[in-house]
Amino acid sequence: MQSEIKIVPPKTISFDLGELWENRELLYSFARRDIKVKYKQTYLGIFWVVLQPLLLMFVFYFVFFKTLNINVGIPYPVYTFAGLVLWGLFSTGITHSSESLLSSSQIIRKIYFPRLLIPLASLLTAMIDFLVAFALLFVLLIIFRQPVSWKALYCFPIATIITFISSFGIGSLLAALNVKYRDFRYLLPFGIQLLFFSSQIVYSIHSLEGPFSSLLYCNPLNGALEIFYYPMQNYELNFTGVLISVATTIVFLLCGLIYFKKTEVYFADLI
Repeated sequence: MQSEIKIVPPKTISFDLGELWENRELLYSFARRDIKVKYKQTYLGIFWVVLQPLLLMFVFYFVFFKTLNINVGIPYPVYTFAGLVLWGLFSTGITHSSESLLSSSQIIRKIYFPRLLIPLASLLTAMIDFLVAFALLFVLLIIFRQPVSWKALYCFPIATIITFISSFGIGSLLAALNVKYRDFRYLLPFGIQLLFFSSQIVYSIHSLEGPFSSLLYCNPLNGALEIFYYPMQNYELNFTGVLISVATTIVFLLCGLIYFKKTEVYFADLI
């Protein structure tokens, strides 16, 4: 008598962290692949990681600081570059994660592995870029003689973790949505621009007045930037704003993971 095996989606959503850990070697392989593809056939290679924020820093310095005389409490090039360092991790993680499933369609159709490894590998690639740019930030701090308090020992890691988690949550959500609804890849550039100009990179939220300034903390990057700038500025830390950003980060993470796990069983059919 022939037996029939039915493969059905699980009735409950589970986050098997143990399975992710068991496949960590595959995660590293995906990350190495992404790095090689990213800088393939480029003359400067990974140096673009520091050249891009440096060029933007000079543009913002002449356009915003020299023209509008924006006050941020510390040397403007240091402020802008520090913001661009976190922005690079945030935006690159979201952009690459959102396209990661589509670019890995061949392997998704062939074998089973935790699909969450693919957007996570994109985040690891962005994290490596972040560390390179972060090293240059210390050079700028020395050049401009910008003092940094000992609070940086915990502020910098906390800000990086918040940025990583928020990028992972949004990136995972967009990656899953992109599989079924390709419209999101056309909406993403607009969304990235909106996030950038609502982030305190070329201006400081402390210089703004009214309820609109608190609303800006719904952008999870602003809470991370608030913590990241704190050891270098004389402003008091806006705990309320940070809490709003952290809450938004948690919401994006939960929504992203839940939707991703709910739909991943159909990726091979739709991709």
